[in-house]
Amino acid sequence: MRKLFVLTLFFTGFALNAQNYGAINEILDRLEERKGINQHLENVSIDNKKFVLLKDFNDHTERSFLIVKGKDVTYVEMFDDKATAKSTSNVFSGDVIRKKNIISVRADKLENKKIPIPVAKTLLLTKQKEILYLIDINSRDRWIDEEAYAKKSK
Repeated sequence: MRKLFVLTLFFTGFALNAQNYGAINEILDRLEERKGINQHLENVSIDNKKFVLLKDFNDHTERSFLIVKGKDVTYVEMFDDKATAKSTSNVFSGDVIRKKNIISVRADKLENKKIPIPVAKTLLLTKQKEILYLIDINSRDRWIDEEAYAKKSK
């Protein structure tokens, strides 16, 4: 009788630990998804995608677009002055290299004229709740896929 009781206790403890492990594993997976770590997005295509970054300041608003077409990239910066309601823009073009989830952008032309110091960005491709994001490695800015942004704003 005593052996049966100890054996039942052992298997009950083992089953509880397995459930705890599953719950802890789920929490870790969600945390890794938020950070963009350990996602396998090599098969996700970013060809013909447009990513958007919006920044709102006291005196102006910045809208940036990153348009990827194959190995070419177009990077557009738009500045909207709140006081005068004027908009200015810069259109850069260059190339993009992708290694797994890391995307490297080098825009070396401004309005189709070569510039001495190219605009370079290193971005991490992540997916959260079926929405693609690019996270700037240096500034932690989050670029959202325009398709998801358009759905969200409707």
